[in-house]
Amino acid sequence: MCRHLGWLGSPRSLAELMLDPPYGLLVQSYAPRRQQHGLLNADGWGAGFFDVSGSGEPRRWRSASPLWSDTSFASVAPVLSSHCVVAAVRSATVGMPIEASATAPFAGGNWLLSHNGVVNRAVLSSHAKAESVCDSAILAATIVEHGVDSLAEVIVETAAADPQARLNILAANGSRLLATTWGDTLSMLHGADGVVLASEPYDDDPRWIDIPDRHLVDVHDGEVSVTALEGSR
Repeated sequence: MCRHLGWLGSPRSLAELMLDPPYGLLVQSYAPRRQQHGLLNADGWGAGFFDVSGSGEPRRWRSASPLWSDTSFASVAPVLSSHCVVAAVRSATVGMPIEASATAPFAGGNWLLSHNGVVNRAVLSSHAKAESVCDSAILAATIVEHGVDSLAEVIVETAAADPQARLNILAANGSRLLATTWGDTLSMLHGADGVVLASEPYDDDPRWIDIPDRHLVDVHDGEVSVTALEGSR
């Protein structure tokens, strides 16, 4: 239902991560190569990043328009640089609003979160303070409500309550990058200067590896762990 990307490492510009790669989020907004649900991602885009000055507060730029139409972002993306980024292009779930507040990344405390997938809102916390009524925003708020350290447990419990859910999550807080695979694709590129996690590779670098379904990826202090989620098969 969308394509997303997370980066943790040495500072890179948003253009380097989103616009410049031959198959980056810009191209994925109109011609994704691995998307299994939907044909394009024209229902909005967002980029969240942490200030290189050391401030713990994430900054966000979100829009309900297609990424390819945003010339203002294209003009400033080369000079917006960060060591930690979460970005996404959106294909809205049928019935969900098309508005900036329904577009990832969502914010909770010092965390940025993105959801690639779909989930029945009825199985999510009714107490979570979400930015929008869309399923992804409520799921992100539910994860924050339980604590992002409990991401694996929230995903497994949500999947048990909604067996049709697809629950690929990206979450970052400036020093840690987490991701889940549950029903959709995720690939990783671990280079000398950092780690990219993306719904699909943004170039043809042979170092990209595919993360198996129903796994948790944890990137912290230059180390990467990939572990099976409970209930995986």
